[in-house]
Amino acid sequence: MSKGNIGVTSDNIFPVIKKFLYSDHEIFLRELISNAVDATQKLKTLSSVGEVKGDLGDTRVRAIIDKKKKTLTVSDHGIGMTAEEVDKYINQIAFSGAEEFVNKYKDKTEAIIGHFGLGFYSAFMVSKKVEIFSLSYREDAKAVHWSCSGDPEYTMEETIKSERGTDVVLHIDDEFSQYLEDATIEGLLKKYCKFLPVEIAFGKKKEWKDGKEVELDEENIINDVNPAWTRKPSELKDEDYDKFYHELYPTQMDEPLFHIHLNVDYPFNLTGILYFPKIKSNLDVHRNKIQLYCNQVYVTDEVENIVPEYLTLLHGVIDSPDIPLNVSRSYLQSDNNVKKISGYITKKVADKLAELYKADKDAFAKKWDDIKMFIQFGMLTDEKFYEKAKDFALLKNLDSKYATLDEYKEQVKAAQTDKDGNLVLLYTNDADAHYTYIERAKAKGYDVLLMDGELDVHCMSQAEQKDLSPTLSQGEGEQSGHLRFVRIDSDTIENLIKKEDQAKDEYSDEQKEGLRKAFEAFIPKAEKLNYYVSCEAAASDALPVFLTQNEFMRRMKEMSAHQQGMSFYGQMPDSYNLVLNTAHPLIQELVGKMTSEEVQEEVEKKAEKEGDAPTKETVTKTVYTLSGEDERLKQLIDIALLASGQLKGEALAKFVNRSVELL
Repeated sequence: MSKGNIGVTSDNIFPVIKKFLYSDHEIFLRELISNAVDATQKLKTLSSVGEVKGDLGDTRVRAIIDKKKKTLTVSDHGIGMTAEEVDKYINQIAFSGAEEFVNKYKDKTEAIIGHFGLGFYSAFMVSKKVEIFSLSYREDAKAVHWSCSGDPEYTMEETIKSERGTDVVLHIDDEFSQYLEDATIEGLLKKYCKFLPVEIAFGKKKEWKDGKEVELDEENIINDVNPAWTRKPSELKDEDYDKFYHELYPTQMDEPLFHIHLNVDYPFNLTGILYFPKIKSNLDVHRNKIQLYCNQVYVTDEVENIVPEYLTLLHGVIDSPDIPLNVSRSYLQSDNNVKKISGYITKKVADKLAELYKADKDAFAKKWDDIKMFIQFGMLTDEKFYEKAKDFALLKNLDSKYATLDEYKEQVKAAQTDKDGNLVLLYTNDADAHYTYIERAKAKGYDVLLMDGELDVHCMSQAEQKDLSPTLSQGEGEQSGHLRFVRIDSDTIENLIKKEDQAKDEYSDEQKEGLRKAFEAFIPKAEKLNYYVSCEAAASDALPVFLTQNEFMRRMKEMSAHQQGMSFYGQMPDSYNLVLNTAHPLIQELVGKMTSEEVQEEVEKKAEKEGDAPTKETVTKTVYTLSGEDERLKQLIDIALLASGQLKGEALAKFVNRSVELL
């Protein structure tokens, strides 16, 4: 038996391992299983080049719990180690046996997982003692037993072992007794080892019989050694991809819309399958569904900052030996290979979407509502993706017809270009609430887009900013203009797309001021809600009174819900413009009554009787009260609120009762 000190530069290596080497203690099982698979793959490589003779026999890796002894054993029938190799690969921390092996057999080797030589020592995060029993494949090799209790001292001696391979025995610390539970270990094996290339066995299969669970003779194999992403696309059918999707996400009920099979070997190695799920709303619900692997070893599903943020909405698997199985995710985020992989995936996704769009535009349009948020998210956050996606990103109008932005601009530019050359795209986010406004637009031959997605407002602003060149072809003397998105209720339809200078009404400023003050007196008060009254000559067949909302301020408020640094807008009250249509007969009638001599005389008498000079606001309200128009004013205001979906509760009930009385 020999004793010695592990070759480390500091006696504090074990506290560092226990606390800082890995972010999660459970990683120890992944590392030990990976090492066992590594040893098995090495054996297969040596066999393939004739250095190991005969049948390899059982090559399964097993995890075994002994609750009485409080041990967890990871056992393999791989290459095994001699005493010299134990000294070299175990006692000298960070000397990577896998690295040396790959260099020697780089043209023949199968996937070798380890890169750093530190994986084995993760066992000390949960163990008070670790033992190794190993027998090398080499002829006349002697079995070796190594033992260490979590300090730099170890013991190593010859032992008896009948089968080739290595058993790593963990004496689990009482603090981590959960790792002696079958359910815990099986859960970790399925999480980290589900797709390893060597069969992983844990216990026996079980089934329900006569009302109780019974153990079978057959071993319980945890993993699929040949998952779909490791196979050639030509070997797979659509049902194979769908089956694998549900293998990855057993609780996912919806089928994926389509998939992308990644397979590249230059300038880096990368395989994988990415799925496009149906994404309706709520960006956070579907995140963290891409699983990152290194040679079929699970690394993480928290891929933010590893792949572009918008790609976190996809589902699937990315596997690359160039992604290190390292100690922290922050390292992954700064790794150059990871950054290259991220750029490749972005290009591959964009190219696939462009291919689908060109191949069958109608089929692509049918999927648009389900993938719209993903594509918009990518366009907003990744300039390279935007440049590709702008050619297949679609708009949808109220007739459910789809077109790219450039296509749509061509369709509507003749009708919806204003007098200044600006191309105005009208939209609604609620066709029912804006029905009246939409009908007015359609009557003029205008088209209206449906923009009811969470990111639509951001995308409209992006499109406007990108539209730096004129939207219309310019001839001599023509005025250039730009693209503008405007919600249908932002102003009168005549003002939204001005074809000529606005016609002036015949009323004086004093008469208009009287109108405004009268209506202001009856506007309902509400918290964080402001109404401003204005007089405009709209069309005679438009509503006598209606609400509009400034496009810029409303858009800023909507964007503030999803964008940091814009909370100021979110705190501001909603502001609406109550437009009095001076071209409507009802408004003209009110102006006439207000200025009638009979009413004016009554106002003067009332002022004399009260003995005070009434304010202008009081006089105005008195005029309408004396002329019997106060109820009509309330009715007109309520009609405007009702048309905009703002009349509710008690106010709506009063409106209904007042309507009956007026009838």
